[in-house]
Amino acid sequence: MHVKTGTGTATVLLVVSALFVPGCGADQSKDAATSGTGTASKPAAGADAGGGSGTSATEFSTVFNTKQKIQAALPDPASMKGWKPKTGRANVVEQPTPLAQCGPAWDCAAVADGSAKFEEVGETVIFELHAFPDQPTAQDACRKEATKTAKYTKAEVAPLDGATSHAYYRNAGGLDGINVSLCLGTVVGHVTIEGGGSNLDPETAHSMARTLIDRIRKAAAAS
Repeated sequence: MHVKTGTGTATVLLVVSALFVPGCGADQSKDAATSGTGTASKPAAGADAGGGSGTSATEFSTVFNTKQKIQAALPDPASMKGWKPKTGRANVVEQPTPLAQCGPAWDCAAVADGSAKFEEVGETVIFELHAFPDQPTAQDACRKEATKTAKYTKAEVAPLDGATSHAYYRNAGGLDGINVSLCLGTVVGHVTIEGGGSNLDPETAHSMARTLIDRIRKAAAAS
């Protein structure tokens, strides 16, 4: 499934091997690959969709304001077994826009962003992350993003424990996609799944979103 990615200022493109460098979340990826909430494999039908620790969506105040922190918070090949890594990037915004000047733009005040793209036969998943200077700014961005995407058809993806989330279907570039937006701590994340012949399975979208949440929380705890 192919996924959309949109970023702000001065994006620095990285090859996959550079994005997933040793020391930038390598230990976390091992945990994600083996934990019940971090697995990137497609869940079996009837699997528990709402499990987790029950922690608050605003449990951490870590600011992901460096490329290394963004890289650690994004899924890596070890946490995406069965998927082929394609591209990755991390970007630090040199002069973030003050929140008061952002208006309706939800990602305007981000201090850093990044994405990681993976493929399997007929499907692509892209993880995106926007980091903000504090929790209130991230929550403002989360509300604006939800308002902006409310026009799209809602996708029945189960709630994600430990994060505020919403899911929707969207067509872009002639491809149908299922999108999950999630907000926790100081970040807003996106998971988009697309592909020719894809059934846009909500359970797969839920599993991928859990992988991203797991990575974010582990990276925040390690900072």
